[in-house]
Amino acid sequence: MTTETLTVQEARPERPERPGYRYYVLAVLILIYMLNFLDRQIIGILAAPLKEEFGMSDSQFGLLGGIAFASVYSTLAIPLAWLADRFSRVWIMTGALAVWSGFTALCGMAGSFGQLFLCRMGVGIGEAGGVAPAYSLIADYFPPHQRARAMAAFAFGIPLGMAAGTLVGGLLAATYGWRTAFIVVGLLGVLVAPLLRLTVRDPRRGGTDAIKTEAQVAALAAAPVGTDRAGKIAAQIMLGLGAGLLILGALSWLMGTSLGNPLVLAFGGLLAVVIGVSLMIARRTASVVIKKPSFWLLGLGAASSSVCGYGVAGWLPLFFMRSFDLTLKQTSIYYSGIALIGGILGIWLGGMIADKLSKKGKGAYPLTPAIAFLISAPCFILAMNSPWLIGLVLPGGGSHVQQLTLAFLIFLLPTGLNLAWLGPITAAVQHLVPAAMRSTASALFLLLNNLLGIAVGFYYFGWMSDLLAPRFGEESLRWAIYTGMGFYVLAAILLIGASRTLKKDWVD
Repeated sequence: MTTETLTVQEARPERPERPGYRYYVLAVLILIYMLNFLDRQIIGILAAPLKEEFGMSDSQFGLLGGIAFASVYSTLAIPLAWLADRFSRVWIMTGALAVWSGFTALCGMAGSFGQLFLCRMGVGIGEAGGVAPAYSLIADYFPPHQRARAMAAFAFGIPLGMAAGTLVGGLLAATYGWRTAFIVVGLLGVLVAPLLRLTVRDPRRGGTDAIKTEAQVAALAAAPVGTDRAGKIAAQIMLGLGAGLLILGALSWLMGTSLGNPLVLAFGGLLAVVIGVSLMIARRTASVVIKKPSFWLLGLGAASSSVCGYGVAGWLPLFFMRSFDLTLKQTSIYYSGIALIGGILGIWLGGMIADKLSKKGKGAYPLTPAIAFLISAPCFILAMNSPWLIGLVLPGGGSHVQQLTLAFLIFLLPTGLNLAWLGPITAAVQHLVPAAMRSTASALFLLLNNLLGIAVGFYYFGWMSDLLAPRFGEESLRWAIYTGMGFYVLAAILLIGASRTLKKDWVD
């Protein structure tokens, strides 16, 4: 439906679903998102056995946890979201769940680094269809004044999945081996997929949006639909870049020149081509959001925070084992508690505060997480240095148990604050475009957030750890995490900028 055919009846929301069913749907989507993050983050707790099995450096493990997953997850999300804006979102999510769960199980059968890399790419292919359609479903089940809280509740799947992946994955790996951990959590998702398809209905798009008057409908109908020119240009740029990298890769391989690693050039070229094709498919939605400063500020701000959010979450288990002298089993219990308690509190408070403050202005949606990020960075550093901190009070720095307890309590704060953006920012992105474009707009946002956040974040800390290892040895990962805290400051600056532009770019 375009604005050219909009009627007063279509502009009015349909009768809302019964509250009980709406919250049931939200609970199912939270479960699916939990499985999404369980399968995504389980690799973090399995770092030690995987590095030992395949002889990986920190940088190689960073590639495995980052680019292998994020390259396909971020790019394929756009065509899948484009389909979700036109066909059944529930069917697409069901198929996505089955695919990513199946590939997670196959990770347990990998016999080499290359096979595991390909299996992680398969997980990314499936998960590409699991998030953007869910955002759109939630926006159509909950009215605008409840959306930030509903999005925040949906985001509970992140700490639940991280905690479950860390706890279940770590305990299974410690008892039965890392292969069993992958297989068990993968098969769990395959068994849950039918629940989504059989019990969740696909609601009318825009059905819970604000009622529009006849004058508002007439204004929308008279407004130009817009062109897809900006989206086409962006797609052509990426296709040209991809073709150039592929040609350089071929020349480097055939002629033995020093243009660069042929495999890296080819991978980068294919990635750029996939992004270009995805943008061409989503060119109309891309043309809308590309012109809005808020989209870039929200997307790059979230991406900057995700460099730390995803990166630190992926590497903290190994940090606890190296710097806090915890075993795999102890780490799985310790870190799962931090992720669960801190994550749920932070996400819910972020959504609730943003919903309340938004009554005074739309700028509250990005401003709330901006403040949270500025607090997160020093808290992470303090938590990682609990022996020094407790030594200011107790002679000798206290016992190991006291140090771990203090670190646990401090880690709760930044773990929650660095996830506080999920409800407010994802809710704001829904209002940058009309209802019929929400899945695709979410996927474009996730392209920025995940391609930079997951791929760069997970790899950055591993690369920096290897770079600092000659000087700091086993503590190199600690110093690598210190350097990454600057991304939180950058995220805060970008989101403060978004708070100043969002009112102009908002679509009711």
